[in-house]
Amino acid sequence: MCGRYSLVAAPDNVEERFDATFDFDFEPRYNAAPSQSLPVVTGEEPDTIQRLEWGLVPSWADDRSEFEYINARAETLQKKRSFADAYERRRCLVPADGFYEWTQREGGKQPYRVALDDDSLFAMAGLWERWTPTQKQTGLGEFAGGGGPDAEPDPVETFTIVTTEPNDVVSELHHRMAVILDESEEQQWLTGDTDAVADLLDPYPGERMRAYPVSTAVNDPANDSPAVVREVDVGS
Repeated sequence: MCGRYSLVAAPDNVEERFDATFDFDFEPRYNAAPSQSLPVVTGEEPDTIQRLEWGLVPSWADDRSEFEYINARAETLQKKRSFADAYERRRCLVPADGFYEWTQREGGKQPYRVALDDDSLFAMAGLWERWTPTQKQTGLGEFAGGGGPDAEPDPVETFTIVTTEPNDVVSELHHRMAVILDESEEQQWLTGDTDAVADLLDPYPGERMRAYPVSTAVNDPANDSPAVVREVDVGS
């Protein structure tokens, strides 16, 4: 799975790499976590880097708390109702420069950061949805101003990261990994038909990646600083 990742590059570098412009003031994220609003490039607005919430809620959901998928297995994208429509119509790129996995060691779980061997930016394959609550929660002040329980609710845009079988680097840490797209495949992921993009869901080549141990500070999403991505010595 992919339950935590990083995007620490400067905003200008991210914009140049994805040929898109932030529509918000971006600050580097060393410890991006589910439920947070994070940078995403959608097929609907490929020239813009938007913020969507990590944890996909299908458009037809009555209660978002029953869903909020942080990952979607590549093998189930066309089969599972929660992902099928987004897979066909609403694919996205999730910019990153590393992600975290945990492996069991003596004394507890040790986190590792997985990155490309040259530490360059990459895109994880994602799906996104626009979900509208059935009723907006209104406060007393809104009633005084003419608002009420029938006020139009605000839509919520969410995303999930697609996962696949691990390559030889990630398999030492976990049985799944995020689908990482080659730069030449990103446009096809956004706009291609489902038959064409199915071929993009294989593991990224392990010889182009590396993994190294990091501090257990990454276990807490509140720790979002450069210290989280630094390599640590875990001994023999």
